[in-house]
Amino acid sequence: MTVREIASGLKFPEGPIAMADGSVILVEIARGTLTRVWGGGKSEVIATLGGGPNGAALGPDGAVYVTNNGGFEWHHLPGDMLFPGDRPHDYTTGRIERVDLKTGKVDRLYDKCDGLRLNGPNDLVFDKHGGFYFTDLGKGYGRLHDRGAVYYATPDGKKVKEVVFPIDMPNGCGLSPDEKTLYVAQTMAGRLQKFDIVAPGELAPPTGFLQGTCVCGLPDLQLFDSLAVEANGRVCVATIVLTGGCITSIAGDGSYEQTPFPDPLVTNICFGGKDMKTAYICCSATGKLLATEWPRPGLKLNFSA
Repeated sequence: MTVREIASGLKFPEGPIAMADGSVILVEIARGTLTRVWGGGKSEVIATLGGGPNGAALGPDGAVYVTNNGGFEWHHLPGDMLFPGDRPHDYTTGRIERVDLKTGKVDRLYDKCDGLRLNGPNDLVFDKHGGFYFTDLGKGYGRLHDRGAVYYATPDGKKVKEVVFPIDMPNGCGLSPDEKTLYVAQTMAGRLQKFDIVAPGELAPPTGFLQGTCVCGLPDLQLFDSLAVEANGRVCVATIVLTGGCITSIAGDGSYEQTPFPDPLVTNICFGGKDMKTAYICCSATGKLLATEWPRPGLKLNFSA
């Protein structure tokens, strides 16, 4: 497998969006920006959001919607690597933001649901109806950590509702090709969960005391981050491994294959190109965006460029 370096020197890149013009839009969490990367050392800041922009997706109006976790305390590791920690001293709240790509204007859509603060929104995915699911991983502070949740919202800022609670550290989320299933990756558990969708923003009620069904769990200390879905329905989960991260491609029966990349904090994957077989990989600790040809095409996202 040939791997190309698209960009380096990024400040903890995540949330990549492959654009039709060949650029990649992503967030830089430690920099607090939404950034467009062209390759060859060329990049531009689209908007400065502050806090901790964590996930990004194109919406039905052509704007980019961002899950902002409110920020982290950052730790510097050997090899000039960055690692996120607890919430920072200036943390106020997590939020969902909309960025106009033409003007860079930032609008805050949501920072609460039913009167409760959003703690650490992490990732989002739009369905074909124009609404979006998003995860809230929560924030760590000292000896405590918020309980996680999954929400469904509309892009007009008028409706947000909780659809899963509690769930331990939900991170990446994605939809099956037929949009009958919502996938959620749990970070510390290293587990991929699935939820049956019965209507837009409505999940099947739990059959036990917790919602969801486990698709796959990994052994040892392998942590799950964001994800993308292949056209055939396999789920590709960015996997954090301190000895070297990877992308774990998981089939419906729970079997999986892993593709390594040179960074312990492999956090995101998205697909682009004419055949949807170009995989863009965020290597966040070392601040790089890589690209490689994937053996199978990725699922084209709703409203993608």
